[in-house]
Order: sequence, then C-alpha cells, then structure tokens
Amino acid sequence: MKASTLVFDSETASRPNIPLSAQEERILALYPDATPLDWEDWRWQIRNRIRTLDAIKKIIKLTSTEERGVIGAGDKLTMSIPPYFAALIDPHDPGCPIRLQSVPQDYEFETAPEEMRDPCGEDKDSVVHGLVHRYPDRVLFLVNEMCAMYCRYCTRSRMVGDGNHTLNTSTYDVALNYIREHQEVRDVLISGGDPLTLGDRTLEYIISSVKAIPHVEFVRIGTRIPVTLPQRITSELLAMFKKYSPIWMSIHFNHASEVTPRVKHACNMIADSGIPMGSQTVLLRGVNDSPEVMKKLFHELLKIRVRPYYIYQCDPITGSRHFRTTVETGINIMQNLRGHTTGYAVPTYVIDGPGGGGKIPIAPEYIVSRTGGRYVLKNYAGELYTYVDPTY
Repeated sequence: MKASTLVFDSETASRPNIPLSAQEERILALYPDATPLDWEDWRWQIRNRIRTLDAIKKIIKLTSTEERGVIGAGDKLTMSIPPYFAALIDPHDPGCPIRLQSVPQDYEFETAPEEMRDPCGEDKDSVVHGLVHRYPDRVLFLVNEMCAMYCRYCTRSRMVGDGNHTLNTSTYDVALNYIREHQEVRDVLISGGDPLTLGDRTLEYIISSVKAIPHVEFVRIGTRIPVTLPQRITSELLAMFKKYSPIWMSIHFNHASEVTPRVKHACNMIADSGIPMGSQTVLLRGVNDSPEVMKKLFHELLKIRVRPYYIYQCDPITGSRHFRTTVETGINIMQNLRGHTTGYAVPTYVIDGPGGGGKIPIAPEYIVSRTGGRYVLKNYAGELYTYVDPTY
C-alpha cells in the first residue's frame, strides 16, 4: 500500500493532514476493504481491535511468554488493542514500552501473597452499583466496563473486558439519585472502563444529569482514550463538553512514545476547548521506572498542555508482580525531578492504600531534623539549610 494522505469527513475536518506511518500502512493492509479514512474513524478502530492470537501474530513476532499470555488472557483480562495503538508497538523489541503495556504475558497468571482482586477496595465503598463513595466530598462514578485498550496492569480487571455490561441507564439513574440525595458530594469523577468509549449522546446524558445537580461543583472525566485512540477526540465531542463547562480531564499517560502527532493534536483540541488536563501515570517496571524516562514524558506532556498530576505506585492487582517496582524506585524518581526540572513537571507520587486506604502521598525526606521550631532542611542538591519558625 502506498503512503496515504488522509481525507476527512465533517467529524474530523479539524484534524491536520497526518500521513500514515509505515507501520500504520502495514496494519491497515491487513484489512482489505479499509481505507485511510477508516483509520481516522474511532468506531472502525473499536470494531477492529486486535483481540486474537492470529491477529497479533500478524503484527509482531511473539515471544513464548507472550504467546502463552495471549492464549490465557481471556481467563483474566482479555487482550484488546486498537489498530492505531498496535502500530506504535516495536514488532522486534519485546521490551517496547507500548508492547509491555498492551500484549499479555504469562507472568499475569502468577500470584504473589500481597496481591488482591480489588486492591483499591472499591467494592466495599460502593454505595450503589457503579458508584464509589470513599472520600467525604467526592464520588467515583463508573459508567461502563469497556476500554479501547486493556492495560495489562489494570486495577479494575475484575470488572472490565467482556463482562456482563451491567452499567447502563438504569444503574446511572440510581447513582444520580444517590448523588442528589447527598449534598456533601461536590466532586464527581466519571470513569469506567473508559467513558469515552460511549457515544456522544450517552455521554451527554450522564454529564448533563450530573451537572444539573446543584451541589456538584466539580466534574472530571478519567480516560486513556486520548492516548490509545486519539481519533475519538472529535469536534462534535468537544462541542458537547463545552456546553457543560467547566469539565476537567484526567488522562493516563505512561511513556513519551505515546505522545504521537495524533495525540498532540487531540490534546491541543481538548485544551483549546477550555478543558484543563492532568496526567495520571502508573510507575511500571521496564516501562518508565527511571528518572530520565519519567522526565522526558513529563516534558512532552507540558508541551501539549497536560499537567503531570500523579505518579501511582502500581497497585498490587493479582498478576502484577512483573510490573511493580519498589517504593524506593519511585522516591528516587521524585528526588531526580524536584529541583532538576520545572515544578510544573513534578507530579505527586502516591500509593493507593491497599484495601481502600485512598491516595497516600510519598515524598523524599527533606526535613533532616527538627528541634522546637528550628528545622534543618536538605535541598535538591543535598545541601543543608536552616529555617526557624517565627515567634509571637
């Protein structure tokens, strides 16, 4: 297939004319009736996700560990990779950060004693189906069980994938009634699954209903779609969001290689629509567990107006040991960010307390000693300084 110049319909007319990469051309050729225009259609991408052993073998040469992982994935968390995201995989490098996140390995079937099916304890704090109320003034509103791509370390692998699709309009209405009846709730995080896999009409029903509740002041959308399927970010979607401004968006980025021209354009469209964006990054062994890799990611995010917000210690979900680093690794990354780059590129490093403890911030020790109101402090370069509290 020759290099293609994209043609856009009205839904994607605001996109730049980005030619398909050689790998995108190669994957598109696997679908004989598909065109470059199909490649830009998020619905086509969803319908044609790579989900089988035969399909992934046409894209990369699997290792034995990966082949066993793909064969057994349906018993834990199904494999699902949009063609767009699959095109970012290095077919020759088993250590490719995109490949590690998206292609199952048989390590997922190993279980460590500390691992849990629901490490964040969301089920015990679920007040009605699909609504988690842990913190005093905010709730997590789970609106679907589907993602475009299933991250192999997913903390909600117990509920996403090819499940029973138990979240729907009837469950939304029960959750909305709970929020209406609890005036202490001022902040609603709409998540899933990934809410942006829903159609615009369903999303508008959810968002408009939440925004109509007088005591709700802050609405966020938690999503990875701008990374794994940037074609979903259309002018129609953003025009709908703008009707209900302000809306914030938390996006899951893990590696600088995810920041492609299409992702840059999608995020610029989001920012131009007045939607502030923050990134939630999971610390993953072999993917981003070094200060240099994290710093590169955060610098790339600032260029596209995404503020690094959290680094999460990888949750101890069942079968995640091959992804999890030591906490000391995360602390070392923070030590090599603070003072070594702009503060805008320094997120908060947190551990979600296993079993439902919520986000616990973890930071390097900068207070060397404290005597009364006299503090000895260590700066980013290891130099000591003394600060004395005022007396009144």
